[in-house]
Amino acid sequence: MKEIPVFFTIDDGYAPYLDCALRSMMENASREFHYKIIVMEQGLKEERKAMLKAAVKEPFEIEFIRMEDSYGWLTDREENWLRCDYFTLTIYFRLFIADMFPQYDKSLYLDSDIVVPGDVSELYATELGNNLLAVCMDQAVEAVPELSHYAEHSIGVKNTDYFNSGVMVMNLKKLREEKFADQFMHLLNTWHVDCIAPDQDYLNAICQGRVVMLDGTWDVMPPAGENTALMANPKLIHYNLFSKPWCYDNIPYEEYFWKYAKQSPFYQEILQYKESYSGEQKQSDTDCMATMIRKAAVLDERPVTFRKLRDGGERVKL
Repeated sequence: MKEIPVFFTIDDGYAPYLDCALRSMMENASREFHYKIIVMEQGLKEERKAMLKAAVKEPFEIEFIRMEDSYGWLTDREENWLRCDYFTLTIYFRLFIADMFPQYDKSLYLDSDIVVPGDVSELYATELGNNLLAVCMDQAVEAVPELSHYAEHSIGVKNTDYFNSGVMVMNLKKLREEKFADQFMHLLNTWHVDCIAPDQDYLNAICQGRVVMLDGTWDVMPPAGENTALMANPKLIHYNLFSKPWCYDNIPYEEYFWKYAKQSPFYQEILQYKESYSGEQKQSDTDCMATMIRKAAVLDERPVTFRKLRDGGERVKL
C-alpha cells in the first residue's frame, strides 16, 4: 500500500485543534493508501501525545518528533515574529522537512488550524514536475490592499502569486537538491529581512516561479467581509490569522470545526478556552491585525527587503 507522509508542526497549546484536524482528515481520506502522520512538536506534554495517538486508526499512523533543542539559533527578534506580537519556533519547522526526512521525495504539510472535508490523497496526487511546491493563493493578501502592496513591493511577487504556507504539497527531493534550507539560513542570518509572516515570506521569495497553484478549495479561509459568499464544497478549511471558531462566535465554516470538536476528548477544554477568551484578548487581536496591516504598507521603505535584495543582484530565489 502506497504511503503518504503528512507533516504537522505544533506546540502544546495546539494539541486540541490538531486532534480535530486529524479526525476530519481520517474520516474523509481514501482507504487505498497508508498515511504516516509526522508531528514536529515543541513542548507537547506526554498525556496529550497519548490522547492524539488514541485518535489515530489504520490506515493512519502517527509519530512525534521533538524539535525544540535543534533550532535555538532561530531567536526571538522582531523580524522573526509570527503576526506582530509573538515568536514561535514551530512556524519554521516546515522549512527543514526535506533535509530531516531524506527517506521521502514528496509530502504534504498542513497547519493544525484546519479541518479537511476532502480526501487528502487527491491533494497529494498533485503533479509537481520540476516545481518545489504546490500551494494556494493567500486569500487574505489578495483581499487587503496593504497586504497586496506588501507582496508586490516587499516580497517582489504579484498578489495573485503570493501563496499561503499552511497547505503545501512539497517536492522534498527538489528542495534537497537545490539546497532550500541552506538558502533560507543564508538569507535569514545575513540580511534579517523584516517580515509580516516570516516562514511564508521566505518561502514566497525563495520559491518564486517554482510553484503549482492549487484549486482554491484546498485552502479555504473564512472571509473577512460579512457579505462575502462562502464556498459550497470546500476540501480544506483553514482558520487562518484570527478567524478561530475556538475564540469567536459566527466564524464562517465554523460548523465543520465543531462537528469534529464534539468528537474530541479535548472538547471540554476547547469550550472552556472559548468561554474564557477575554475582551482584552479580542482587542489585542484587533490591534495586532491593524498593526500588521500598517506595517505591511511601509515595509517596502526599509533598506532591506526581498525585492531590493533581488533587484540589487543578491540571489534570493532558487
